[in-house]
Amino acid sequence: MARAAQKLVGVGQRLGTSLATQGPKLASEAVEYSKPLLAKFLYYAKVELVPPTPGEFPAVQKGVMDIIKAARTGKWAQLTVKEAWLNTLVCAEVAFWFFVGEQIGRRSVIGYNVKSDYEPHGYI
Repeated sequence: MARAAQKLVGVGQRLGTSLATQGPKLASEAVEYSKPLLAKFLYYAKVELVPPTPGEFPAVQKGVMDIIKAARTGKWAQLTVKEAWLNTLVCAEVAFWFFVGEQIGRRSVIGYNVKSDYEPHGYI
């Protein structure tokens, strides 16, 4: 039992020494590796995650009107498979962001806790 404990202590010492010598090098390599990835993320975040400006609302309104017009005239039936799939993915993304926003607003994954005066009958 004592020999096993000595081996465990030896492994711990080697791990601690290795971590102390290799840790800073590993951390600096991780930082260097993540810098271009973080720069790319920040670039796209600044472009894609900003709220719309008032000047963009007419373009949004035109887009919505085009969608309504396409639905009325049956132009939607002329879409290619690629365009239809892209539209489906966009709708799914909007729906998922809606559900995530609801969960953030509730601060809970579980639905609303609705209080009720209803008391169930004992015979059911």
